[in-house]
Amino acid sequence: MTRAALSALLGHWRRHPLQAVTLIVGIALATALWTGVQAINAQAKLNYAQAASVLDRDALPRIEGDVGLSDFARLRRAGWLVTPVVDARLPGTGLRVLGLDPFTAPPGPASEPLGDTAVLTRFLTGEVVLAGPETAPRVDVAPEVVETAELAPGLVMADVRAALDLLETDRLDGMLMLAEPREGLPALEDVVPGARIVEPAGESGLARLTDSFHLNLTAFGLLAFAVGLFIVHAAIGLAFEQRRPLFRTLRALGVPSGALTLCLGLELVAATLLGGGLGVLLGYVVAAALLPGVAATLSGLYGAGVGGALTLSPAWWLSGFAMAAAGLALAGAQSLWRLHHMPILAPAMPRAWARASAASARRQTVVGIALLIAAGALALFGEGLVVGLTMQAGLLLGGAFLLPPVLSGLLALGERTATGPVSQWVWADTRQQVPGLSLALMALMLALAANIGVSTMVGSFRETFLGWLDQRLAAELYVTTADPAQAAAVLDWLDADGRATAALPIVAADADLEGAPGQVFGITAHPTYSENWPLLDGTGDLWTALEAGEGVLVNEQLARREDLWVGDRADLGRAGARTILGVYSDYGNPRGQAYLGADAFAAVFPEAEATRFALRVDPADAPALADDLGAAFALPGDGVVDQASVKRFSRDVFERTFAVTAALNVLTLGVAGFALWASLTTLAGMRLPQVAPLWAMGLTRGRIAALDLARALGLAALTAVLAVPVGIVLAWALLAVVNVQAFGWRLPLQVFPGDWAVLGFWALTAAGAAAALPALRLWRRPPSDLVKVFAHER
Repeated sequence: MTRAALSALLGHWRRHPLQAVTLIVGIALATALWTGVQAINAQAKLNYAQAASVLDRDALPRIEGDVGLSDFARLRRAGWLVTPVVDARLPGTGLRVLGLDPFTAPPGPASEPLGDTAVLTRFLTGEVVLAGPETAPRVDVAPEVVETAELAPGLVMADVRAALDLLETDRLDGMLMLAEPREGLPALEDVVPGARIVEPAGESGLARLTDSFHLNLTAFGLLAFAVGLFIVHAAIGLAFEQRRPLFRTLRALGVPSGALTLCLGLELVAATLLGGGLGVLLGYVVAAALLPGVAATLSGLYGAGVGGALTLSPAWWLSGFAMAAAGLALAGAQSLWRLHHMPILAPAMPRAWARASAASARRQTVVGIALLIAAGALALFGEGLVVGLTMQAGLLLGGAFLLPPVLSGLLALGERTATGPVSQWVWADTRQQVPGLSLALMALMLALAANIGVSTMVGSFRETFLGWLDQRLAAELYVTTADPAQAAAVLDWLDADGRATAALPIVAADADLEGAPGQVFGITAHPTYSENWPLLDGTGDLWTALEAGEGVLVNEQLARREDLWVGDRADLGRAGARTILGVYSDYGNPRGQAYLGADAFAAVFPEAEATRFALRVDPADAPALADDLGAAFALPGDGVVDQASVKRFSRDVFERTFAVTAALNVLTLGVAGFALWASLTTLAGMRLPQVAPLWAMGLTRGRIAALDLARALGLAALTAVLAVPVGIVLAWALLAVVNVQAFGWRLPLQVFPGDWAVLGFWALTAAGAAAALPALRLWRRPPSDLVKVFAHER
């Protein structure tokens, strides 16, 4: 009997192939967007692990300070088991050079090519470097490049001496301790004065730095999955609605409710396997399309090398199947529960089914209100990035759950104000269709609110960022020289030329700020900074105290992350603990930064040479001076850039930052449009008994079709209007909560009604496109189909 019941139930899908396609495509789209995001995150984290595992740098203690190869030799002779490390970016190439000593470095997969004696010999002389397959074609720093798949993109491995020569320095980034020092060894301070031991962080620095970026990507993946899930829920709900008479017949013939529920559960399992498999394949395509943009963002913002090719990982495609199964279970659980607990004849009794639906709608309203209350409580009392994202989820889902009752209330109000019979029918019919379209409209609201929230956040960021650039980039020209010797020659030339009123050095060194990777800059006292620097907080004599070496200026990211403000002391690694004199805004940068006075910086970082300068000149004279400098010293095209070029580059980095976010927003809006089309198409066939009497009373098929199209557009317009306040609150949450936790800065909320109008236009376009085909089919439906409605018992 179970087999016969299963065959009867599957016959519904054979008679309604469009519903079957909707169900499979819905779960495939939901799974694809989730799986694609997970694939991108997994690929990036794999590359971080590759970069960190070359020397187990994040698992071993390291010795830091002003150390060179001679210090390494002294430590080895004293019995300390250490190995030198050079890790820095090669200027003008975008490559990261990792220098090591192959005889003392711990063995690893990346150094396997050095097992060949000929390769090792040429490696030691600097004639051979190692690089990954994607990086090797870009490397021209050695006569020969040997490929090894174990190196992360953008990373070049060289002998430590060759790496120092390439970077034109004699200072190491540090030394890794391969073992704890034995008893009786001389103290580190006695062998290398000023050096110190730093314990391992236990996690990749890049992985920690980019956690917020990947968490935000995951949140968008979940949002896209939720939108796709509404499609699945709608398809399952409509299929259950259409099969009510079949359920009654099967129960009357003796099929137990448990067996019927089991058959329907097997349907969901089959849909999971089919839709989940298709979704995983589509997810690979989505990830491959988005990965280059993610790689550019991670490289520009974090200096992280991420490959452009995906590595197949069982973890992310198994997670895709797991999400597909969980999504279908969640979407079908309500219908299965209602069917299992209803009396035998209730499934075919519209009133019984309506009472169950009404009870469900009341529970949905209560849940929506509870979610909004919970989101408000998290906003007031919660802390942390996960809490912020949870608050956003509660806000979006709460708003979506409350959409159907709010729409019904507005339509009831419109019905009471209608005057003619046709207009009264349109209002009443639209209200009656809300339950059937509610899931699709909720999906549309989620997509619109997310789009409004993110576009408001990005617009606020853009306006604030551009204003900040005008303050921060006050100099007219920026010059980058090849080495300190050329820098000295340029300064002498500028002194003799007399057109530059000031040449302000831009000098920096990497350091651990409060235990996290960051940068320390040296700054020269000058009115350019005191008059233009964008300060959030500071003492009255900040610039005088900074010049005197009495403290430090830190960026907002470091201040918020460690809750350190003016008067507190900040640990600057090599630079020690210093009093905070001021906090400045630093939009677009996730790292902590600190500024010391020029003399204090030089005392701590004597190896940092000034090769970049900000020139103050007459704006009218800037173009000619730039040309003269480039010609006099054969500087490359980016050796002398004007303020506008720097701002243009900064804006490009800014746009890359949100490229993936914009793409995911477009995808979610597209999925919501598909959900609306699927629901309208399915309902069109079920509405014949409602529209046939209107046709019989004189309304033409064309007019009825036009009214159906207007109904869809009206519902979409109302949904778009209701999505605006939800989107604005979401934008506030992104700026005031999530952005602070993820990146360390807070921005003022600005509104952009023009963007809302554009989104509303696209929402109406999507609704019109979704309703066009069902309306066209109704317009062209033969009169005989409408007459047949009256031939059947209803």
